[in-house]
Amino acid sequence: MSLRAWSLLLVLCGTIFLEGIDVAMLAVAVPTVRADLGLTTGTAAWVMSAYVLGYAGFTLLGGRAADLLGRRRMFLGWLAVFLVFSGLGGLADEGWTLVLARFVTGVAAAFMTPAALSIITTSYEEGPQRNQALLVFAGTAAGGFSLGLVIGGLLTRLGWRWVFFAPVLLAAVILLAALRLVPKEPRPVRVKGGFDLGGALAAAGAMLLLAYGVVRLEHGLDGWTVTAAVLAAGLLLAGAFVAVERRAAVPLVRLGILRSASLIRADLGALLFVGSFFGFQFVATLYLQELRGWSSLETALALLVMGCDAVLAPTLTPRLVARFGNARVILGGFVLAVVSYALFLPVGPDWSYAAMFPTLLLTGIAFALAYGPLTIAGTEGVAEEEQGLASGLFTTATQFGSAVGIAAVTAVHGIAGGGPGGFRAALVVPVVMVVLGAVITATGVREGRRAQAPEAATKLTV
Repeated sequence: MSLRAWSLLLVLCGTIFLEGIDVAMLAVAVPTVRADLGLTTGTAAWVMSAYVLGYAGFTLLGGRAADLLGRRRMFLGWLAVFLVFSGLGGLADEGWTLVLARFVTGVAAAFMTPAALSIITTSYEEGPQRNQALLVFAGTAAGGFSLGLVIGGLLTRLGWRWVFFAPVLLAAVILLAALRLVPKEPRPVRVKGGFDLGGALAAAGAMLLLAYGVVRLEHGLDGWTVTAAVLAAGLLLAGAFVAVERRAAVPLVRLGILRSASLIRADLGALLFVGSFFGFQFVATLYLQELRGWSSLETALALLVMGCDAVLAPTLTPRLVARFGNARVILGGFVLAVVSYALFLPVGPDWSYAAMFPTLLLTGIAFALAYGPLTIAGTEGVAEEEQGLASGLFTTATQFGSAVGIAAVTAVHGIAGGGPGGFRAALVVPVVMVVLGAVITATGVREGRRAQAPEAATKLTV
């Protein structure tokens, strides 16, 4: 790639790095924020949940908006919104102000991230060049989260407000560079029939309700009737959305895209893999801080080894994909994750770091193998005018995956009564998720072999 192509990729990767460190730093800082502002337990939980709700609730709409309203416009505009409301979060003196700022920041990420991903898939030629760009993008996402844990621990010691102000400075640098490097595009042609407002409202409502229902799963059996009602309402609204799209002259989401088996397999795989990863990391963090009494900084440094994926994803993974293909590399990542999480199942209250290290290292390697190729598979073969939609679907899957993973392990940990037994029970959740993902991915490997068999027979005949 040319110098300008690498510079553009650096800017686009900067946004996913920004999103990763933003989430990770706040995860470390929440206990300090709660103590300083005198927040209740429920309000402190909503400081994290509000971001997830905004992100997961509007990602599908954000991805399609990039196609219909312009990728550059969506990227720059919502990056500016992210910057402003991250700064407002740092100035907050009351819980409701902080929760509102986090919700809007999540909405901004829901529009900004799919736009960045679709700019990559439309700016780099499909094949090795695009694959390399997407793998660098994926590695940067993982690196942002891993480094964010350490940076968050350091900044919290200076003052928790820096956890919000640091992303403001980074976002400002990215925005200035993006104004020069992100290519201008012709204004999207207005299609007859207008904007599918009904579909947009139904999609946003369904995603918000489903995301809220998933977040409520962490309460376990407490208030399960409300959780069930919210999820049921979300599913009903999702059904209404499908009905609206079938009748719309110009649908917000072309339902035919959901007939692509490879795309659905990639999105389901991403949901399960990311869910297992965040679920495991959440349990490991609780184990080190609550059961072992480690500080937030000690915990962040212990988990830093999982950040090896930031190095391996853009260096090793492209070679493996070129040699073995996407499906096999993804399957390898899932199998490695099964082994990794299983090794942690017998965890005890007096484990040494040396006993934990193999799992932490293998988890990072597994992420490097699976996440980038899943990103490629989730956007491969999609027409340029629907790359934003494909990116939105993939990002929605990852956001719901992270919410499901964290909520499920929290619920199981609580139902099991906490303590060492609760941690072991919670660790079963990520194992089950990656086993399911491995089964789904294996069907893709089998389909690939069936497709190659007729080609090989034809070559032999010729």
